[in-house]
Amino acid sequence: MDFPYAIFTIIATLPLLLLICFFALLVKIFTRKSIGNPAYPPVAGTVLSLLINFNRIYDYLTELAAKHQTFRLLAEDQSEIYTTEGRNIEHILKSSFDKYNKGQYLQGITNDLLGQGIFVVDGASWRQQRKLASVEFSTRMLRDFSCNIFRKNAVKLIRAVSQLSLSADIFDIQELLMRYSLDSIFEVGFGTDLNCMESDSAGSSFIKAFDDATSLIYWRYIDPTWKVQRLLNIGFEASLAKNVKYIHAFVQQVISKKRGQMEMQQNAGPRMCLGKDFAYRQMKIVSVGLLRYFRFKLADEKRAVTYKPTFTLHVDGGLHLLAISRPD
Repeated sequence: MDFPYAIFTIIATLPLLLLICFFALLVKIFTRKSIGNPAYPPVAGTVLSLLINFNRIYDYLTELAAKHQTFRLLAEDQSEIYTTEGRNIEHILKSSFDKYNKGQYLQGITNDLLGQGIFVVDGASWRQQRKLASVEFSTRMLRDFSCNIFRKNAVKLIRAVSQLSLSADIFDIQELLMRYSLDSIFEVGFGTDLNCMESDSAGSSFIKAFDDATSLIYWRYIDPTWKVQRLLNIGFEASLAKNVKYIHAFVQQVISKKRGQMEMQQNAGPRMCLGKDFAYRQMKIVSVGLLRYFRFKLADEKRAVTYKPTFTLHVDGGLHLLAISRPD
């Protein structure tokens, strides 16, 4: 009788304990946050609001920004400030850049996926990586080499869309563009052609693993239990660990293969960290090629387009189109 009674007691008291924890969290969120102080941006909500609106987080933040160009969302240990004001953005990213850093909070969240790369480090490490990347970006040989790769893969992309146009098949343009980008980035960066555009290769699994991993990393910003989940290897953190393991193994395999080729050929070839200018150049080449030969129509014009909560702005569920060939 003692054991069933203990189980019953635990079940009966669990909702009360959860309620107590919830109110304790609310007290911590709203304590010492200078609410109503005109010296601080107005409070538009809490991180609990982000949790409730997570699947439409970009639309939700846009709605808040329409009411307040700069606002706060209260969190457990801090206030998160959001801004769309041009002068604030220029202050943070340009005129006073050295005063703002990513900090341990962001690094702790992203380290499993991004490590100590340029996107998350601060100070001397960031400056060193930035300097190295700037030197790489400035070489004409690298620009010419990358443009040739972008054009070659754009031809493959146009060929694939042409076949879909002839058969009048609906396709996900977002997936095709991701395959194109992966082929281009790995060939420019590592000298390895994954050939994702023309075959259902391991690159497709890499795309899915990376896409899922960035979404799960993004979830950490609003999930206070993620560290416990990671420790116990359960829930979303178990899925994240599996995806990150696959990503690391895939990239390591590519690097090892390239090193083997370099030892045989004694030629390292072009190497770079892709940046904004290269992304723009790639985008222009693809846009000119696709729009020159095709018109595009939404497969379902009534479907509402939403965005997947992740570091890169992806359409949730893909962007399905029909391609119509333009007359010569």
